[in-house]
Amino acid sequence: MTPAIVARIDRADPKLIQRLGECGVATVHEAQGRTGLLRPYMRPIYPTARVAGSAVTALCGPGDNLMIHAAVAVVHAGDVLVVATTSESIDGMFGELLGESCVAHGVAGLVIDSGVRDTAELAALNFPVWSRAISAQGTSKTIAGSVNLPIVCAGASVEPGDVVIGDADGVVIVPRESAASVVEASNQRLEKEARTRERLKAGELGLDIYGLRDVLAQRGVKWIE
Repeated sequence: MTPAIVARIDRADPKLIQRLGECGVATVHEAQGRTGLLRPYMRPIYPTARVAGSAVTALCGPGDNLMIHAAVAVVHAGDVLVVATTSESIDGMFGELLGESCVAHGVAGLVIDSGVRDTAELAALNFPVWSRAISAQGTSKTIAGSVNLPIVCAGASVEPGDVVIGDADGVVIVPRESAASVVEASNQRLEKEARTRERLKAGELGLDIYGLRDVLAQRGVKWIE
């Protein structure tokens, strides 16, 4: 891969991004056919962290944050930095100073398949971060990589401009071209869940609501009084 920085990318409609964020990771993941979910080791650095924005991707060398600095130069307000490394890394590639820079440029959050540091300070900035690890290990700024080219982050393919949704359940990626249809499917799922919730609160069993008695019978499960 030739090192490159792509300055201009297409983004989804902000209203669609906002609605996907409101729906949340679990709903969006189910609504788009259980695809796009980053691996579960990607955890928020504070429990109330939430984000919804367009992906600005960065591919870095392990333990090197040069391309994160480069990515901040091309972000738009509301974007989410999504960072992968060319080989496995858990070093603290992002900390308070980069967080201050991101906030100054309107970055909505960070998803990084590596480590971060200064988590208390980042939380105080209300800057949401999902990372593979937390480590005080410092990093270099010397390895060329890419910005705004396709990457794989924590097992999920991410194209520049894809929608990134993050909350306490993890992170999910919605392809930019699918944003409208995934919003529609998410809305339908939430409406269905609302009806099911009321039935469960009224005392109906999931066995009956979901037709699971037939499944038990088909699997040869016997009721013993």
